[in-house]
Amino acid sequence: MEPRIEALAEKKLIGKRMIMSFSNNKTFELWKNFMPGRKEIQNSIGLELYSVQIYKPLFFDNFNPNTEFEKWATIEVSDFDTVPDEMETLTLTGGLYAVFLYQGAASSAAKTFQYILGTWLPNSGYMLDDRPHFEMLGEKFNNEDSSSEEEIWIPIKTHNGF
Repeated sequence: MEPRIEALAEKKLIGKRMIMSFSNNKTFELWKNFMPGRKEIQNSIGLELYSVQIYKPLFFDNFNPNTEFEKWATIEVSDFDTVPDEMETLTLTGGLYAVFLYQGAASSAAKTFQYILGTWLPNSGYMLDDRPHFEMLGEKFNNEDSSSEEEIWIPIKTHNGF
């Protein structure tokens, strides 16, 4: 599984967020909360949804499934002029990402993440960068379907910091 390396421009997102851990995963609840209100979001760009994770620095160095992180259910917008009640804004700063195409049920993705962070990254010449991780859920995303597709975006930098 080889990624494409992509320089991401800044993105403006609107959505909802929750604090969770891998052992106390509230992803279903987050998306169930977000989806009914997404039609209220004006100025959306495209139909892709963004599942964004914000981890504390060194989160994966001493991995503990009980350590909490922030997870967002979002859609991209052109501006933050109108934000629906109960929703918040998030700006994804630009930067370098390794983009992996994942096919399969969302609940089976853990092995892919283990490969990316445990095998690909240490042998890639890149380091994990301290920026949000996200999955882009496009028209081929179908949650638990075995033919579902999504893009996994992992923030990276070279060893000299760029």
